[in-house]
Amino acid sequence: MKTKNSRRLWLKFDRLLSKSLLRQFGILGVVLIFALGLSYLMLSWSGTQWKEFCEAEHLNQYLLPLYLLTDSNALNNLYMGSDNTHVHGWMLIASSLIFLFGAFVFNGIIIGIITNSIERRVNNHKEGRIHYLKSGHYIIMGYDEMVPSFISYILDKDKEAYILILTAKETTSIKEQLLKSFGEQQMGHVIINYGHRISTEAFKDIYLEAAEEVFVVGNHSNAAHDAINVECVDSICSYLKGQNQRPARITCVFKDLDTYAAFKTTEIFGDVKNLGVEFVPYNFYSGWAKQVFVKRLYRDFDNPGKEYRYPLVYGKGIKADDEKYVHLVFVGTTNFAVAFAMEAASVLHFPNGPKVKTRITFIDMNADKEKDEFITRNRHFFEVQEYMYRDLSTEPKVVPRYIGREYLKFSGKDANFLDVEFEFIKGDVFSRKVQDEISCWAEEHKKDKQCLSIFLALADQRQNFVLGMNMPDEVYSFEVPVFIRQNRSDNFVTNLRNADTKKKDKKLTYSFVNENGEVVSNDCDARYAHIYPFGMNETAFSADDHSLKRAKLINYLYETADYETYKFQGILVLDAIPESKIWDDANTYWQKLSVALKWSNLYNSYTMRTKQRTLRVMRGLEIDDESRDYDTLSDYEVELLAIVEHNRWNVEKLLMGYRKPRKEEDKYEYPDFVGKLKKNKELFIHHDIRPFGQLNTIKELDYEFSRYIPWIMKMTEK
Repeated sequence: MKTKNSRRLWLKFDRLLSKSLLRQFGILGVVLIFALGLSYLMLSWSGTQWKEFCEAEHLNQYLLPLYLLTDSNALNNLYMGSDNTHVHGWMLIASSLIFLFGAFVFNGIIIGIITNSIERRVNNHKEGRIHYLKSGHYIIMGYDEMVPSFISYILDKDKEAYILILTAKETTSIKEQLLKSFGEQQMGHVIINYGHRISTEAFKDIYLEAAEEVFVVGNHSNAAHDAINVECVDSICSYLKGQNQRPARITCVFKDLDTYAAFKTTEIFGDVKNLGVEFVPYNFYSGWAKQVFVKRLYRDFDNPGKEYRYPLVYGKGIKADDEKYVHLVFVGTTNFAVAFAMEAASVLHFPNGPKVKTRITFIDMNADKEKDEFITRNRHFFEVQEYMYRDLSTEPKVVPRYIGREYLKFSGKDANFLDVEFEFIKGDVFSRKVQDEISCWAEEHKKDKQCLSIFLALADQRQNFVLGMNMPDEVYSFEVPVFIRQNRSDNFVTNLRNADTKKKDKKLTYSFVNENGEVVSNDCDARYAHIYPFGMNETAFSADDHSLKRAKLINYLYETADYETYKFQGILVLDAIPESKIWDDANTYWQKLSVALKWSNLYNSYTMRTKQRTLRVMRGLEIDDESRDYDTLSDYEVELLAIVEHNRWNVEKLLMGYRKPRKEEDKYEYPDFVGKLKKNKELFIHHDIRPFGQLNTIKELDYEFSRYIPWIMKMTEK
């Protein structure tokens, strides 16, 4: 029992000693008091006349014990340099013992404490246990391979910003990883602190309430990633409720596509909104889809300041009378393929639809099973729109396209009015039959019958690369964009493309003999001039602040509309309002908006660039000609874009989980019960999911919105 108690005492002592530098010096102070007392007693017990000695030497008798303890030359100064005939031998012995004790305490312990304190501070700094930032900083919670892209985003906004990473990982290894992407100057703005992202105690140390923005990233390798991030946001909300200051925005990363989709319609983070903090959910796969289809850019891994442009998947644009269609082919049904397909269906809408539909094709050996899962996830879409299916894994060579209508719950004019369709092909992408099919699509791309793009999104990066380097010759010859999923670096794909992309005066010449026996020559690039990487972990995050601003302006127009006349405020009225007032009101309206309506405005915003390019093509301009972007729209242009907007809205609502009402639920079928039936909207049954021509006066809002596209784009051009 005695041994056990003594060990506990030593445990308490060691913990006390290791707590802080202040406590170490506190213990030293106790030792000093003990040493002074012992020194005084030893001199008294020596039996010498040490007090008389002090008087003769003009020393204070209470300072002699301290003098003997602290001065290494005390013996020499006191005895050897004075008339020491009156010094008793015992006094010399006592003084010597005191000196030795003092040398041990002050020359040993003090130096040790100072050395240890410096070493401790260095270790604490390396381990991220010292906190430096108190306000105006950006906080990243958690660490994985996406974090460098968040750091780049922050430093792009503010080169002088300080970034705090809160992580439970070993901080030294994280710094080594970050040094692969950032120089010493940039790393000087990055501080790594140890802590758990769900601990409110850690929030106090990092002054979370005084941060500019918070990014809840987590660790993708953790199976419970999304659940922990949700818990983290809940902890942040609990902490902020007791604070006067709050960050402007919280961005939370979700790994699972279904979790991410659920948060588009569920008010699970209502507490964040109530705190006046903007909440932005982010998904790795969907984020990359927006980079390809909306922002159309990616960063150079080795040179974060350099960006490359993605091509337009709709080529030179599509007009109302075009027979060609946009065709996206996804090899594999991975998270990347599914996320890209969903985003593409939401944003790629053109004035020749729904007569001509955007087609999204999946190629997979398990397409028969994968299609059922995809359709189940998006059941309300396939209640309205039929799908296509082919099995190219078996004979015969020519397999008829199967039209899948088994999920349809509507018929006639109430079915197949969407401008997007899905196709599922079962087969090995390396097989001859699938390769021949890709060749046929490339031929149609060349003949301007379709705008083909191929996305290699298999889980195995090596397979993506091998396939990207060995596509049918028609794909390379006819300049079909090929997007290759890469895990980390874009370098190899980017360098191959750059090497094969020729300047105008250095184009290669391709010659062939046509059916008339004449030699035809065309200028072209080399083989790999149209391959593009996507999906790189360390350049993933790229916030589209322009789209967010447009979404807020779109909502502002609807919030200030007159719903009796279906009119927005006039352009002249808007021009007379100070811009700062418009933005203040837009931000206020946005903060109060439900999650589902925020996403509706965002998806509308994501299509604005496509609508703008459509207008250029309709006006006979080149697709990149910005000269008439802010011109007033003609009635014909308004009519076409209003139809495009409603087609987009139909798809958006169905993919977000809304459904078309059945006859007995439909206010259009039973106008006498409009008041009661309209309430079904709260159950995600939306009455306006129907062809544009079947709408009542609500279609006037689509016309009105189309007129304001130039104003929205002008307000957000900076």
